[in-house]
Amino acid sequence: MKKAIVFLFFILALGLILRLVNLTILPVFADEAIYIRWSQIMANEPTLRFLPMSDGKQPLFMWILMFVINRFSDPLFAGRLISVFTGIGTLMGLFAVTFLLFKSRLAALVSSFIWAISPYALFFDRIALVDSMLTMFGIWTFFFAVKTSKTLRLDYAMFTGFALGGAMLTKSPALFFLILLPLTWHLSKWPTRTRSRIIHFIKLSFIFLFPVLISQVMYNILRLGPNFHLINSRNLDYVYPVSHIFENWRDPLISHLGMFWDWLVKLGPWPLVILALAGIATRINKYKKELFVVWCIFLVPVLIQSEYAKVFASRYTFFSMPFLAILGGKAFVWSRKTSGLAKKSVVLTGMLFVILSLVSDFDLLTNPAKANLPESERNGYLEEWTSGIGIKEVAGYIKTETAENPGKSIVVGTEGYFGTLPDGLQMYLQGVPNVTVIGVGIDLKEVPSSLTDSLKAGNKTYLVINKSRLLMDAESNGLMLISAYPKEPRTLGTWHFNLKGPQEVLYLFKVTDGTST
Repeated sequence: MKKAIVFLFFILALGLILRLVNLTILPVFADEAIYIRWSQIMANEPTLRFLPMSDGKQPLFMWILMFVINRFSDPLFAGRLISVFTGIGTLMGLFAVTFLLFKSRLAALVSSFIWAISPYALFFDRIALVDSMLTMFGIWTFFFAVKTSKTLRLDYAMFTGFALGGAMLTKSPALFFLILLPLTWHLSKWPTRTRSRIIHFIKLSFIFLFPVLISQVMYNILRLGPNFHLINSRNLDYVYPVSHIFENWRDPLISHLGMFWDWLVKLGPWPLVILALAGIATRINKYKKELFVVWCIFLVPVLIQSEYAKVFASRYTFFSMPFLAILGGKAFVWSRKTSGLAKKSVVLTGMLFVILSLVSDFDLLTNPAKANLPESERNGYLEEWTSGIGIKEVAGYIKTETAENPGKSIVVGTEGYFGTLPDGLQMYLQGVPNVTVIGVGIDLKEVPSSLTDSLKAGNKTYLVINKSRLLMDAESNGLMLISAYPKEPRTLGTWHFNLKGPQEVLYLFKVTDGTST
């Protein structure tokens, strides 16, 4: 046991170090900018503590971040730090669940190690999005639900409810955890006599009312906010109706499953799939109940989202990935009858997983543009308007201008009204005196009147816009280029996003009257 504790401590330390190194090397992403900006506003204005619900988002991540955001000079670091620690919480949950299911310290350590170094986990445990927190609550909901099914103890049922409630306050897919709770009943000790089985079923049903009630009480705290109804209405914007399966079940199921496979191959990376299959195949008779439950909890959400999601991204299936890691750890549960060849094959596959993971991790931590990212992630985080490349540098320029011109008002207009801009720039310029950042729209064919009026009022005025959104000649419209920040070159196969031009560039312009600078 002492050796297991030492190894677990090493894995925790490794996981934490990998998640903290160069934490802000990847520029701010659109949703990150929104969540962090919300947290800043909520921290400074108590009446807006339910602000995320205005966009149909549950606020738990932002509630936690608003107590942290002002303690760090870099808001992006603060936001991502929350995900770092929820990722470590998932790692610990993986150890606990795997040991609970298979009573193998080796399997529990391997599952935790898989999570510590998997590029899939590393990527999203370093991003200020809610998915890492949802994943942590999901694995602990499963752990306490299994304990409740095995023991029928009320305290475990209550802990299940608290974990489930935390998940439901984080993101709507927590509904999967609620729906799949009865699967854990399969792991309970069922009597053999029919009458006793009926009584046992009634006991299970009764005791699992507690986690459901606790989670619903926690979730209904959101009714205190003025936009509670928007959560359900916004969810409908992202999913097809239930009847969709009867119309054309293959679309988008087939294409989405293909995308999911691509994520597993590149971010898993792919040896993890082989380890998981080996975990299912080894000692299947002894652990058939456990394997059935884990496999279902992994696969059912993936299939349902693949069938019904209008927009599909790798972070939407992230909360399922710990269960694949559990199956991977299970591959190391051996018996005396396990052949030497089988053991060697599993070990070699595990070593290949480690090598490929560490190579990919090195790129993620030192040069994300070189990392073997899926197309959607490279596109969104590095290549398009959703990428925040250049925003921190623009903020630095504005801060310098403010320091050099104390008392002078500065107005910065940005493309859009919501997202990477203006939220990303507002995030970095929070608290900087005499600076106002406003969104002025997209696809600009002329300088907006709000900026020309600002110039006439004597303010130093700037425009921050991506190349694809600039539909006018800058120089003839009085825009003087201060700096340009090219995004990463677009990779082959991204043109179905209706892109404009071969490479996106973020521009910082100074607005002039066209006769002087």
